[in-house]
Amino acid sequence: MHAVVLFAHGSRDPLWHKPIQAVAERIAQRSPDTLVRCAYLELTEPDLPHVVDELVMTGANTLRVVPMFLGVGRHAREDLPALIEALQAKHPSVEILCQSAVGEHHKLLDLLADISLE
Repeated sequence: MHAVVLFAHGSRDPLWHKPIQAVAERIAQRSPDTLVRCAYLELTEPDLPHVVDELVMTGANTLRVVPMFLGVGRHAREDLPALIEALQAKHPSVEILCQSAVGEHHKLLDLLADISLE
């Protein structure tokens, strides 16, 4: 079973997470067989270890973590790889893949340019 985890920074503002959840809803609509969850580094629940544990208990054997960061700072370069390494050690039979941050993807960069030019 395949799962996608949208991983974002988090915020104390309760409305901050709405765009991340909207992406999760779109994934669920487009691919009903794919489990999708949101996880956060700090300030917002749930965190990545709890989400991964839940997905593994549900039967997911392949997890794709998608960093929902526009810029690649210390969190994406250092904190996330350390989290992934610890989770892989905890769940050695599960394939945990980590994509590049969304802000590095050419499609998103093109879309942001298009939106800016509207």
